[in-house]
Amino acid sequence: MARDRQQTDYAGPLRRLLVAVLVLALFAVFLVWRIDSPRVERFRAAVIDTVVPPMDWAMAPVTGLVNLAKDFRSYQRLAEQNDDLRRELQTMKAWREAALQLEQENAKLRDLNNLRVDPQLTWVTGVVLADSGSPFRQSVLLNVGASDGVLDGWPVMDGIGLVGRISGVGRESSRVILLTDTSSRIPVTIQPSGQRAILAGDNSMNPPILFLENDDLVRPGDRVVSSGDGGVFPADLLVGQVALGTDRRLRVRLAADYERLEFLRVMRSQPAERITDPGALIAPVEPPVYVDPDTLRPAPLTRPEELARTEGADG
Repeated sequence: MARDRQQTDYAGPLRRLLVAVLVLALFAVFLVWRIDSPRVERFRAAVIDTVVPPMDWAMAPVTGLVNLAKDFRSYQRLAEQNDDLRRELQTMKAWREAALQLEQENAKLRDLNNLRVDPQLTWVTGVVLADSGSPFRQSVLLNVGASDGVLDGWPVMDGIGLVGRISGVGRESSRVILLTDTSSRIPVTIQPSGQRAILAGDNSMNPPILFLENDDLVRPGDRVVSSGDGGVFPADLLVGQVALGTDRRLRVRLAADYERLEFLRVMRSQPAERITDPGALIAPVEPPVYVDPDTLRPAPLTRPEELARTEGADG
């Protein structure tokens, strides 16, 4: 019991002594920091230079967290740049395929530089007027009509690609149904595979391709032209390029600029010659003969009067 009392008596005065020393030290530091004197200022600078540098270890965790945040933002920027580079690489691949196709087409055109273009395929240029309404959702009016020789069904282009066809002709104006209208259906050919298909409008800027024979032979970037089937359009009119839509369907990126339809060309498309006797394309048809009554020998008909004479004799 006496030993516990002695320990308790020593602990109290020692605690009070330490508190008093700490208060005096803090008061001394306060006074030193408040004294405005050159010597004291040099003393304060010396204390700061001595005490502050060893405190770097205390700032190490904060510095590490800041550097970690900077590295994370740097990695995030690198990931975004990587995604951008991937998209640019896909675009460059598409352009590369288009360049190869254009190179092949250019080589074919150089080989066929003596090809004679159909002189009947001419055009008349018209200006797009304000639309007054029609049963078609995607259509425009032109200031050319029957007085200019425009006929119903003729193709219309904007100087680059096919826009649509004439659907309704007045005396001084005509209506053009665009390829994007739901009522539009045109036969097309996809190059270089030669696949035949139907371009069907769906009121979007990229109409889908229907009734394609083999999807594996068609790739995005392939050239799409009119096929000329059915006598609707002349063949080889540029329509656009194949593109893969967001719905994973093959669509056509139209070559015509639908946002700036100001001047359009109406192509004077003459009806194609219909072949009724394909055998005559392989072997020529022999001309009719008649028997000369004087010599009793067969002879070919060369003059209209001889043909008339033979018909009179048969009658």
